[in-house]
Amino acid sequence: MFRRLFGRGQDAPRSEEEARAEEQQVEQSLAKSRQGMFGRITQMFATDEPITDELWDELEEALIQGDVGIETTLYLVNRTKDRVNRNNIKKAREAREMLKAEMVSVFQEYADREPVVARPFVILVVGVNGSGKTTLIAKLAHRYKRFGKSVILAAADTFRAAATEQLETWAERAGVPIISRGQGADAGAVVYDAVNAAIERNVDVLIIDTAGRLHAKFNLMRELEKLRNVIRRRIPDGPHEVLLVIDATTGQNGVLQAKAFLEAVDVTDVVVTKMDGTAKGGIAFAISQDIERPIRYLGTGEKIGDLALFDAESFVDALFAEK
Repeated sequence: MFRRLFGRGQDAPRSEEEARAEEQQVEQSLAKSRQGMFGRITQMFATDEPITDELWDELEEALIQGDVGIETTLYLVNRTKDRVNRNNIKKAREAREMLKAEMVSVFQEYADREPVVARPFVILVVGVNGSGKTTLIAKLAHRYKRFGKSVILAAADTFRAAATEQLETWAERAGVPIISRGQGADAGAVVYDAVNAAIERNVDVLIIDTAGRLHAKFNLMRELEKLRNVIRRRIPDGPHEVLLVIDATTGQNGVLQAKAFLEAVDVTDVVVTKMDGTAKGGIAFAISQDIERPIRYLGTGEKIGDLALFDAESFVDALFAEK
């Protein structure tokens, strides 16, 4: 099971109350998914009817329609069928917990790595434009501040028009300083300034925004490699965390886009944003399997506090919650 009270990296311990509040955020953000395909799956496995081949066919169809992806769907259905047969389960209702257990196992295949202790703790945030990178950075800054940590932001997305201004606005809302040079500036110079500022001010966390364009993968790879090298001149083991941001509403297309970033930089964790905006919460399963990285956070809404640590059991429970 994923850690309920402790996050990875620089996340501070959460109280039981804070953990429950985040679980409620996740449950609320999955309301559309419960009303869609996962509501259908819940109904399929809510009866004492005997298990039939038709049930497995319907499950397969529902999972694919819920954006779980073909390979992950086949994996889940076959694993659940095997477990049901081994345990001599005959009724649909009795098989539901086995399906949920297999769903949790999908995420645990790429479970927690060991926490990294560093100061400043350097986070590189990557993802396509429009995925919610800027908002995610603000939410992270707010979260770390709430846990008593000092934070600096670096506006290294100097390519996209208004990217720096947007991050400056969010930095003001979060109450954290930002290092920037404006549109068209050299991103490496921004990161250089930010790393030096983080060291000189002895801050806990440095969060770096990056360009999200994909029209030239080679240029993207070169730029991200350049930023990493700039960081390592002063902080040899940085960046300590590379968060890949994926917009849940883009479905399988978002997964395909994300794979370009896997080739460009050593992604450590995934953040799935805009979960409240999709009826296909199954995209999280496809992301975990196809990206082969643990999901770290879920974006659960538009407010600055709408960010929750990912917990596999809580997530699956929320998909099947009957309300």
